[in-house]
Amino acid sequence: MPDFGDGLAQGADLVAAAEDAVAQATAPLGGRRPDLLAVFVCHPDPEEIGRAGARAMEVAGARVAVGCSAGGVIGDGRGVEARPAVAVWAAALPDATLTPFRLDASRTETGLVVGGMPKSAGADEVGLLLADPYTFPIQGFVEQSADVLGGLPLVGGLASGPGGAGGTRLFLDGVVHERGVVGVTIGGDVRVRTLVSQGCRPIGPTMTVTAAEGPHLMGLAGTPAYTKLEEIVRGLEEADQQMVARGLHLGIAMDEYADDHRQGDFLIRGVVGADPEQGSITVGDVVEVGRTVRFQVRDATSADADLDWLMSRFRGEGTTAGALLFSCNGRGRAMFPDADHDVDAVRRGLGPEGVAGFFAAGEIGPVASRNHLHAFTASVLAFGD
Repeated sequence: MPDFGDGLAQGADLVAAAEDAVAQATAPLGGRRPDLLAVFVCHPDPEEIGRAGARAMEVAGARVAVGCSAGGVIGDGRGVEARPAVAVWAAALPDATLTPFRLDASRTETGLVVGGMPKSAGADEVGLLLADPYTFPIQGFVEQSADVLGGLPLVGGLASGPGGAGGTRLFLDGVVHERGVVGVTIGGDVRVRTLVSQGCRPIGPTMTVTAAEGPHLMGLAGTPAYTKLEEIVRGLEEADQQMVARGLHLGIAMDEYADDHRQGDFLIRGVVGADPEQGSITVGDVVEVGRTVRFQVRDATSADADLDWLMSRFRGEGTTAGALLFSCNGRGRAMFPDADHDVDAVRRGLGPEGVAGFFAAGEIGPVASRNHLHAFTASVLAFGD
């Protein structure tokens, strides 16, 4: 009997859609109570989102329930963007240890204080996080999570809501929240793995950062950074030059001691500016002198190939019975022919019995055993048999 199920329902009556999506997701469990439920809701009215999320949690009666609002949802093998819809994922994990938590941040005289931190348990395997980016310093929290959570892998995404700030809704065990973070740590007798597809393809050579000031790269391989970039772009084929013009990224090698850095070995950050007069390039992160970097480009073809390549490696490590998928809202129809691309790829590549998720405003997942906040990625939390 399957231990995982997913469902997706649309309609003007969002509460009824929530009930329908729960029925679809829980049907494969054969009457068993879900141990873990995830609910994702898209609608132009945050109050409707709250009502639908609350109803889904109520009728499912799961041991632990989490979820959030989103600009699009994923379930039943489909992605639905910018239309009223509810996606639900249900799992029977009777031997898993599930510890729900809610985080909130408050400002004090000495800085920000995060409250609600779960106590670290040695049996925890992963933490699932859903965050409101308007009320919680999620990037700093994720980047420093190794110090706080003892290296626990984190997977999840940033919620979004209609109208931006104030429109986000988070769900946790029957309660609807308007700020902070909700999540659950997962451990015990359960097998979980994480996959992060950053969807980029490297161009040019790997280089050492020889001069930098915070996010500003001043020197690459002993040459002014901007001059080095010009040199690399001139050597590219015309199609790649056009991709650079549409958007350039920088890959930061996560293992400085590797003999060879290839696709998948880099943490991807966007190139957000350049100053020809100063000879500098500005990146969306701090890059220290001595780091190994390589420029990257991204399009539908490279994103598709990267996801397929990662899943082929993933399959060699064991089977996948269920999965949660957090796909960037810059993917979907903005990158591919339709909104179904990522869920199709996961179902085809890993064969889970149930896969659901949402289009996130930022994705959380580990790269080279360190947690990061990403953009334009597909982050997967996979459950084994």
